Amino acid sequence: MRENKVVCRELDCGNPVSVSRGHLIEDGRGGVRLLRCSGDESSIRQCDIRRGRPGFCDGEYYHHVTCSESVRLVNGAGLCSGRVEVKSNQSWASVCEADFDRQDAEVVCRELGCGAPAALQGGLYGEGEGQTWDKEFQCKGKESLLLDCDTSDRKHNTCLPGNAVGLTCSEPDDVRLVGGGSRCAGGVEWYYQGEWRIVGAEDWHVAAVVCRQLGCGSTDSELLGNTNRGFLVYCSGSESSLRECSRSYDLHPGLTVICSDLLVQPDIFLTDPMGGVFRGHQGPEMFRGYNFTITCSTQPQYPGGSFLLTFTGSNRTQTQPAVNHSAAFLFPAADDSHQGNYSCVYDNYVFSHNFSSESELLSLTITGN
Repeated sequence: MRENKVVCRELDCGNPVSVSRGHLIEDGRGGVRLLRCSGDESSIRQCDIRRGRPGFCDGEYYHHVTCSESVRLVNGAGLCSGRVEVKSNQSWASVCEADFDRQDAEVVCRELGCGAPAALQGGLYGEGEGQTWDKEFQCKGKESLLLDCDTSDRKHNTCLPGNAVGLTCSEPDDVRLVGGGSRCAGGVEWYYQGEWRIVGAEDWHVAAVVCRQLGCGSTDSELLGNTNRGFLVYCSGSESSLRECSRSYDLHPGLTVICSDLLVQPDIFLTDPMGGVFRGHQGPEMFRGYNFTITCSTQPQYPGGSFLLTFTGSNRTQTQPAVNHSAAFLFPAADDSHQGNYSCVYDNYVFSHNFSSESELLSLTITGN
């Protein structure tokens, strides 16, 4: 995707919105160049350019880039965050925070192929060096393009320093894993042009990007080539979302991915049958001499597994099998040795791999009766 950003920048066409590979040219007689860019170059001439070997592309792997053209986000971490700039009279202008609201942000995020607006704040991504947009946007929030929105004259003459509006859009909810019993495992599907489509891949890079986009950790394993077939996606492995990768419409066996954060986080809670527990300022407190129970539980993703109860007050641990996706650890006669932090670790062996997930800490205080 770094090369695509340079292409759009050199053409003064905003940010790359989509990338594909196809049959723009039917043969490679015009010569093929291979680009490697850092993403900061102003022209592809500043990138590492190498001649491709004869027959390397054969017309099939020519790159197609679609740029946003009239709006872009600058200085952000990816395509979906940065300072808002609008193209005006062949130059880019930053937008003042007072002239831009949530409905305007919804249109920009949609135009760039991102998810809903997550943050909108002046100065969030620095100040623009050029001019400031001289109109106030009045979007209704349903428009496809920012320049389709109505505008009006600004209510103020200047935009004070620190008020160039910055926008963070959420990543689009356009990737899912299906059939694996977890949102972090299964066959890869991509919502594209109004429908969910199977994704194929030739290496592990796509799996790494999918796990990263879904917030599922790293790639634990991937199966290249299940029985279903989908369009082929190419990633370098460093992208934050699948939409930053390129795609080909050639059918390819689908990709199945298992991410490291397969198991949901288990819950931990404390109960007692005699009413000896109450909520203190730092969490639950237990009267000395009362019995109590710490219960670990998890959502019913997979059968089996076990719970390990850890205690920071000592090196003691207890393990019980998961029965109906939970386990109860009984403690008779609470005393000072029971004071400390507890956590539940759920372990399970699925997809021929060991997976584990740890709960939040439960801090228990023992007090006088």
